[in-house]
Order: sequence, then C-alpha cells, then structure tokens
Amino acid sequence: MTDIRRKPRHRRRRTAVAVGVPLALTAAGTFAYGTDLGLFGADAQASASAATAAPAWATATADGFASVDALGQKGTYGGRDGKTVTVKTLADLEKYATAAEPYVIVVAATINMNPVGKEIKVASDKTIVGAGTSGQIVGGGFFLGTGVHNVIIRNLTIRDAYQGIWNDKDHDFDAIQMDGAHHVWIDHNDLRHMADGLIDSRKDTTYLTVSWNKLSQENKAFGIGWTENVTADITIHHNWIRETEQRNPSTDNVAHAHLYNNFLEDVAGTEIKSSYGNYSRGRTNMILENSYFQGLTNPVIRDATATLVQRGNVLSGTTGRNESGGTGAAWDPKKYYTYTLDKAADVPALLKAGVGPRGSIGTTAATTATTKAAAATTLTVAADGSGQYRTVQAAVNAVPANNPSRVVISVKPGTYRELVKVPSNKPHVTIQGSGASRKDTTIVYNNASGTPKPDGSGTYGTGGSATVAVEADDFQARNLTVSNDFDEGAHQDIAGQAVALRTAADKVFLDGVIVSGDQDTLLVDTASKDKLGRVYMTNSYVVGNVDFIFGRATAVIDKSVITLKKRWNGTSAGYVTAPSTVAGRKGILIANSTVNGDVSDRTFYLGRPWHAGGDAALDPQTTVRNTTLSAAIRTTPWTDMSGFSWKDDRFAEYMNKGAGAATGSTSTDRPLLTDAQAANQEVADWLGDWTPSA
Repeated sequence: MTDIRRKPRHRRRRTAVAVGVPLALTAAGTFAYGTDLGLFGADAQASASAATAAPAWATATADGFASVDALGQKGTYGGRDGKTVTVKTLADLEKYATAAEPYVIVVAATINMNPVGKEIKVASDKTIVGAGTSGQIVGGGFFLGTGVHNVIIRNLTIRDAYQGIWNDKDHDFDAIQMDGAHHVWIDHNDLRHMADGLIDSRKDTTYLTVSWNKLSQENKAFGIGWTENVTADITIHHNWIRETEQRNPSTDNVAHAHLYNNFLEDVAGTEIKSSYGNYSRGRTNMILENSYFQGLTNPVIRDATATLVQRGNVLSGTTGRNESGGTGAAWDPKKYYTYTLDKAADVPALLKAGVGPRGSIGTTAATTATTKAAAATTLTVAADGSGQYRTVQAAVNAVPANNPSRVVISVKPGTYRELVKVPSNKPHVTIQGSGASRKDTTIVYNNASGTPKPDGSGTYGTGGSATVAVEADDFQARNLTVSNDFDEGAHQDIAGQAVALRTAADKVFLDGVIVSGDQDTLLVDTASKDKLGRVYMTNSYVVGNVDFIFGRATAVIDKSVITLKKRWNGTSAGYVTAPSTVAGRKGILIANSTVNGDVSDRTFYLGRPWHAGGDAALDPQTTVRNTTLSAAIRTTPWTDMSGFSWKDDRFAEYMNKGAGAATGSTSTDRPLLTDAQAANQEVADWLGDWTPSA
C-alpha cells in the first residue's frame, strides 16, 4: 500500500447530481427508507409537506446514550420537527446547518469545502443526512460548539482534508468535532483521510452515540476528552475502525463509556501501524463488549487511574497489551437504555456488510427487530478439509445461480493451485482470504496463452490463461494473492502471455490484494465491446513486466503499488499499461499510487495503445496522476504499438512526483493535464454512479 501520508490532494471542482432516498434508522436503530419521492426537488427547496408529514427516515431517533432524556433534551431526533431541504452547494448546506430553526438537510451531491479545512458550525435541532451514497463532504467537516444539542449526522462520506503531514499539528481539520455539545448521533458515515482526526468529542460532550461508521486511512481516528471533568456518557457500537494509528478511540475522563460490537483492524503489510486500540484513559469507566480486534498492537489498554471491564471480545493476530481492571464503580448500560449484542465472531462480516453510507432502495420500507444489519452468506474454504469446501471453485459452484445478495467465500490460509471461474450468473460474490495478511492465502496456476488445452482443442489464448476469471457483476476480492507462475524461461516455445486475474464484468472491487505475474498479469475487460465494465482496485499490489495492466475496462488503480519486474532472462524492459478503450469511454486511471521495482533506470514505459484486432475505432486511454514514479520510468513514457501511434489516443499525466516524473512543462512527448482537465479525470469520474464499498 502506498503511504497515504505523502499523497498529494486535488479537490474536485464540480459535483455530481445525486439520486435516491437516504437510509435512516428508526428509534431502536432499525432500518427505514424514505417513501416520499417528492422530497428531491430543486436545489435547497423545502418540501412543502415536510413540517407536518416528514418522511419515515427523517423521524428516526438515536439509540445508546444519545437516546437518554437529560439536560432538558428528550433523546436525539435531530430536525424532524422542521422542514426538509435538499442541498447541493456549500452555501446552502451552511445556510441551513447554521440556522436557528430545525431542519432535515439532505446532502444530494459532492460538496467541496472552501477553504480546505472549513468546519461548518452546526446549530441545534438538525439532521444532516446523505442522499443514498452520493452525499459527500470533501476537504472539511462539521463543528458542534458548546450547548449545541439534538444533532444527527448520518449516511455521509466526509473525506480528504489531508495536508500531506501525517501527525499534523498545524491543521486541526476533523470530519466531526464537538466541544461541549450534547445529544448527538453520528451514524452510518464513511470518515477518512482528514488532516488531524476523524471524530473529536471534546470538552465534556455527552449523551453521544457513534454507530455503524467506517473510520479509516487516518493517524487519529476518534479522540474523546480534553478536560479533567468526569461527566460524559458515550456509546460507541458497530463501527469498523480500519488502518488508523491511534485514538481508536482514546477515551479520557468519561463517566460511562460503553463500547460494543466494534471491529478494529490493522491490515498486515501496509505502512499504517496501530499504536493501540481501545484506550480507557484518565478516570474513564469503560465497558467493552463483544468487539473484534484483528492484527492490532496493544489492542486494549488502560491507565492505572481508569476502569475497564471486558466481556466477550475476540483478539486475532494481536500483540502487546490487553488490559482490564480498575476500582471504578460497577455500572450496567441496560439501566440507561436497551441494546442487543451480536456475537463477536460475527462482527467482521456483519460490519463489512453494514457500515457506512447505504444506498437508496426506492420507495421500499425495510425494518428489522434489532440494530443488526443483514449479514452476507458465508462459505468457508480450507485445503485441509476444515472448511465446507476444499477448493475455491467448489465454493463458487455452490453459489446458487442468480443469487440476489452477497455471498462471501472465506478462504483459509494456504496455497490453492487451481483455476477459478465466477460465471456471469453468479453476481455479488466476494472471495476473501481469512489470514492476517494478503500473502497468507494464494490462488495460483501456470497456464499461458500458448499452453495446450487438455482436451486437445487448441491453446488457452490470453484471456483463457487466467488463474481467476471473473464474469459476474458486483464481484469483490479481498486480502489474498492471485498469481500466475508460468515459467516463461522454460517454455520459450509457446506464447508466454499469462494472466493472473481477468475481469469481464461491471462493479469489480479489488481491495487489499496482490495480483502477480509477468506478461499480461491483470486483464481488465468487459463482457462485450458495447457493455460497461468498471474495476476499482485499492490498497493493493500489481506485479509484472509487459502490458501487465491491460484491457478495455474502465479501471482505477488507486492507493496501490505497481511493482516492475525484470523479464525472464534478467533484462529490464517493459510496459505498465496497454489500454484497449472503446471510444467515448474511460480507460485506465492510476491515481495516488507508487510505481517502482528492482529494475534498471529508464527502461519501462507507462503504456502503449492496444488496438485489439487492429480496430482503429478504439481510443485507448491511460492517465497517471498524483503518483510517485521511480527512475525506472522512461523520460518519454508512452510508445506506439502494432503500427498505432500513442499520440492519436489518450495518454497523459498530472501532478506525479519522484525520479521518474516529468521535470518540465507539457510537451508533445510527455503531455500533462491542466488543472481544468484534471478536474474531469478523477476517480469519481471513472466510477460514475458506483461507490465501491465492502
């Protein structure tokens, strides 16, 4: 994984139109979806009927300590008694969030904060909720000051105020900061990559519930405290805290801290290392129940002055301190509110399926009896026979045709030498390694384009050589390695294109994987020339040497490492990408990543145009932006292919750095995007209406 601490940031200059109705939770934390399709009218126009008949999700109230009657406030219900407005601009969001009157504010677009780091000062009696998965706040967040109360912040993505300094002392840019507020519910948000922290609950903020959020890509996740008073009451449940270094949370001088069913994950092999997990600090009195800690250093710690009671937690692959004890007064959360615990072993799958912003499901109303989100069906694979299946393909075969919902194939550590194909009639499949590292679980085979088929019907061809072939939409791969170990040196007599992973589907999400080979490692294709196929790869590695990221899909390689590899005979020469993009579509985007490897300087091209079958109507595209390029990259990084000039197609760079980056201004041999052009070539432009999520 590339180091996000050094990642340059570029803010979008435009926003996307959002559709859909936002998810909300009912009083007991159950799901309910809006049924008033007339809600989303002109920008920032109040719904005429909202004051008397608000949609079901707008009447949702909090659980946990935010539900407790205290300080003159009867629970937390936000702006349900006010009008409902839809906003798509910063000016309108700030207008309604800071107003004295109650409002339900639906954020229906990506809103860029100006200046970067701006935190809107939210007033009391507000619900701020994202429309489907399209409500995004970029480059800033929200501030709740002393006395502000009855505020709900839900279903939003708040991201990217990062200023390039990991432990940033100069930019106090948080996603949500609270100083002396009370009765606040923070629920179902995706908070990531800010400058200082994600959530700061400060200065005796109390009657706070934080639930079903994903907190990630950050130094400081969630800090609580900042006074010597021991008065605050806080509930923190069903949050996925992933790839954060500290304050996970750090809970200082809290009278009653109830943490349950959270998933804290430190992913092995990345540059972000946890310092500690849950911390009972000062004179905090904490109850910690049925949470799951994966790979953390010092998963549970307490000060000598603090109290910490642990019940039913699971620690997997953790090291260091795991503490409990203290002399504080015993207390029972159920004396304050009702709640239901999920089994700790179920927490990772439950949260991966349920945290963060939820999409629209039109006019359908959905409710459940508890706070529990629907977990995916899980099939287990183990080569030693300890799972339901011994091979990955056997588990794929067990997925019913046209399955309507997510099926997770959990693969235990080991090497699985087999071919895997996910056919087009089996969507919503996740293949996920269950080990501590993506290196622990490997699917590998050694077919090449020229390898004869066993039935004598010819050779496999390039696409047919894939170790793993994905033809089903909404596929995900996580925490594993997919490899093709064809020995090109020993088989110079046959064509040596050898694919590790081939995708020919839409909405393919590759998260925390290694895809390794030599020539033609990763084939990102579409089901047919006239169909869209989007692929999003993040936190991953791709290894190869010749055209090893190629195909006609609309593909994003984001926050990943592209590793250059020498040829079979020890020489350094190669090509990173070979797009075969259909005219009018997006091709391959490499963003926020690193390109390096143990190869000679100035020997690798970033790409060349693949006009598959000699099709002159194709318009291949590769953009490489905000990426660190090693000296292995040639000073003229694009080249021709099979008689087609790269200059007739779409190849460009933007804001790259490193020894292999452009040193001057744009030229005919090395085109650089302008700021205006780059604003239309970002990850969101490639993905369109799709927001990849676990």
